[in-house]
Amino acid sequence: MQTLAPIALFVYNRPDHTRRTLSYLQKNELAAESRLFVFSDGPKTDADKPRVDEVRQLLEEVEGFKSVKVIEGDENKGLANSIIAGVTQLIAEYGKVIVFEDDLLSSPYTLEYFNEALTKYANESDVMHIGAYMFDVADKGLPETFFYRIATSWGWATWSRAWKSFEPDIDKLMAQFDKDKINRFSIDGTMNFWKQMQEFKAGKNNSWAIRWYASIFLKGGLVLNPSHSLIHNIGHDGSGVHSNIENTYQVNIARKPVKQFPAEIKENPRAHVAIRNFLANRKGSLLKRGLVFIRQLRVKYLVKR
Repeated sequence: MQTLAPIALFVYNRPDHTRRTLSYLQKNELAAESRLFVFSDGPKTDADKPRVDEVRQLLEEVEGFKSVKVIEGDENKGLANSIIAGVTQLIAEYGKVIVFEDDLLSSPYTLEYFNEALTKYANESDVMHIGAYMFDVADKGLPETFFYRIATSWGWATWSRAWKSFEPDIDKLMAQFDKDKINRFSIDGTMNFWKQMQEFKAGKNNSWAIRWYASIFLKGGLVLNPSHSLIHNIGHDGSGVHSNIENTYQVNIARKPVKQFPAEIKENPRAHVAIRNFLANRKGSLLKRGLVFIRQLRVKYLVKR
């Protein structure tokens, strides 16, 4: 019988998002057999404290898992440092981990997918990350699961052997890129991953995820993905640290278990084309982009006054 991976859930000051994320997690097939560890970051400002407290009160009543442990921070670490520390802690004890943030709705079969994949590829050094989110690509003929290079951060899992390769130092990472690697890293220039690296170096973002993706990419690592997303992100409502208001990445969550996993450990070329095309066309027409921009401005200046 396989040993189930612990679940790390990172929360802050969004009680409604946290409640929904937990509700969907509780409905997972393996929830009752899984250990849940909730990392609650401390308030950044006095104004944040009431909502942080509200989230923590909510966590006192969480049921439906084999065990629930809440780790409350007194100080504000920020999302990146919280995730790095929490993942490192659980991996040291369990050798593997499943990671959720407070704005991710899961399929009833998401935990099952993670645990089966963690077991199947435990000793495959080239497989470094398991992602549960997938873009709504136009090609509906992709295999049920496939390997690709992008490490998505909306519901993921990994092993201690892979996490050892995480390099937090942006200078060490960037020094290993040349023009060709930057192009492949950015999916033929269709995604701003290299820009995210530059912005981290300039202090404009504090992304752990871009450094983790870069660490995997530079090792030649692969990521397992489902062709039908097992996660939907509800954080694109302006409430998240790094999120804007948009519906580009909306998906319908898969409602059936994943049954097939690739036997061959190599990147799927058809998936590359499908994902590249999605990313190249994701912004849509100038009119659509204009409407998204107007909506973002309205929320920024009218809702958050």
